[in-house]
Amino acid sequence: MTGKQASMTPEQSFFAVFCIETLADALGTTGDKVYKMLAEDSDILDAYIVPFYDVLHTQGKDYIVGDLKELMRKLGILQ
Repeated sequence: MTGKQASMTPEQSFFAVFCIETLADALGTTGDKVYKMLAEDSDILDAYIVPFYDVLHTQGKDYIVGDLKELMRKLGILQ
């Protein structure tokens, strides 16, 4: 993952916010903290959520949360 900020379509932006807020709810934390984890502590937002929007947005909320949590664990930003 590169750490570069990707440009987003409006749909990707709405989806990114959905991912952040849904993951925050699942983790019992704030959207600000999750954004930091996805965009500053890693580049999951720009290297995974945005580029794979076409596939990810067709999945259910539970799948998306589980997928993101698993990726965060693999990268060491979530235990």
